[in-house]
Amino acid sequence: MFQAADIDVSNKPIFYADLNKQIGGLLSGERDFIANAANVAAFLFLMLPDLNWAGFYLLREDALVLGPFQGKPACVRIPVFPQPRGVCGAAAFERKTQRVANVHEFPGHIACDSASNSEIVVPLIVGEKVIGVLDVDSPLLNRFDAEDQRGIEQIVRTFLAHTDTG
Repeated sequence: MFQAADIDVSNKPIFYADLNKQIGGLLSGERDFIANAANVAAFLFLMLPDLNWAGFYLLREDALVLGPFQGKPACVRIPVFPQPRGVCGAAAFERKTQRVANVHEFPGHIACDSASNSEIVVPLIVGEKVIGVLDVDSPLLNRFDAEDQRGIEQIVRTFLAHTDTG
């Protein structure tokens, strides 16, 4: 059974390196997408301070559809094509991480949880194809900085390396 180890959050590069190592151990020996996504969402929700939502949306045709997550019930379907909506839609459409200090200032923001004030969304890209996004929300304004972005992007790479996506 996997047991999360306590890690120091005061040094973000070390914190994310430790977090990523633990995620690699958590996913070791399992390749199922849903199982791994569920465990990553739960682990991030448990280990990252000041979150109110962490989870995945999966690209299905022209929209992102809710996948495994932790937090309050969320929007089920987010349009991506032909016109993206919200931070998640923008991340999938633009194929790049969206780090938003204040979601209330983001054009077309979708307020699934009115307590969310900042957000980071990392696209899941396999080969040349976007297959979904990892979405992490916080009730704090400006919760995520460049170090968080680098750390969460590395976690996405680890998740994809340990997971069957086809």
